Amino acid sequence: MSGTRSDGELLRAIAADRDRRAFEELYRRYAPWLAARLRGRCADPALVDDVVQETFLAIWRGKAVYREEGSPDAAGWLWRIGARRLIDALRGDGARGRLRQALARLRHRDEASAEERVLSGVEHGDLAGALTRLSPELRAVLQATVIDGLTTREAAVLLGIPPGTVKTRALRARKQLREALA
Repeated sequence: MSGTRSDGELLRAIAADRDRRAFEELYRRYAPWLAARLRGRCADPALVDDVVQETFLAIWRGKAVYREEGSPDAAGWLWRIGARRLIDALRGDGARGRLRQALARLRHRDEASAEERVLSGVEHGDLAGALTRLSPELRAVLQATVIDGLTTREAAVLLGIPPGTVKTRALRARKQLREALA
């Protein structure tokens, strides 16, 4: 086959034939991107590297199977696997302490994350302005639940807050956005 294979073709080749070349191509295509996204959620580079490796191992071993119909694109599918594996890793021994340290470093850094730059660059109506007017706590909950597609429980673990607080903040954030955009 000449040319670059689509993500779907690569994933089908990996699942059906355990095609090593397809796996390597998928890894080269997405591992740097996944690592960059995970670094936005975890300041521990060793943990991020482990999660990226575990994500791709799950694909190779057939524990994570991509179903094209009804599934997000391959990048979204990989992100969900990686984000959930990161949450699982953070739930381990000392996870709460590591998470607090990571969030503290993220809160105090001067450079905005890629997601924050994208959100602030949204040009549909006054959404960018409305998002920037939300408190950092409300924006973090929206980012975890809406953008990253995490469940309330997963967002609670990632943010180090109770699930009820995630729900409350999500409701407040949506209400404030509705009011700002009305």
